[in-house]
Amino acid sequence: MENAQRVLKVLVYSDDQTVRAAVRTALGRKPSADISDVDIFECATEPAVIAAVDSRPFDLIILDGEAVPVGGMGVARQLRDEIYNLAPVLLIVGRAADQWLATWSGAEAVISHPIDPRALVKAAIDLLNARNAVTG
Repeated sequence: MENAQRVLKVLVYSDDQTVRAAVRTALGRKPSADISDVDIFECATEPAVIAAVDSRPFDLIILDGEAVPVGGMGVARQLRDEIYNLAPVLLIVGRAADQWLATWSGAEAVISHPIDPRALVKAAIDLLNARNAVTG
């Protein structure tokens, strides 16, 4: 039986470097048995996110809903409207009450600040497994 390990390509958007660092630390280098490494591409601005998504493929997109001046919810909605076959989006919101708005944005999963590393990894792996089940 083949050991299907792969490099996970993740885009992380936040204007706050501590949020990007928390995501990077939470994911670690090997968040699940079938991932050999995590390649994180960090963006601090909305134009950088758009340019990155336009120029390279990602397996997962993690957006900070509290980023300024353009929040992750708006970025998620724009990406969902403009990019065909967009990678799954995980949105980090400031309050649990913002989850309905995160759903409007097109995010497939939502966690809340402060970042709980276990919740982030579980949400990320669940999204990847769901996408793999669909694409086979």
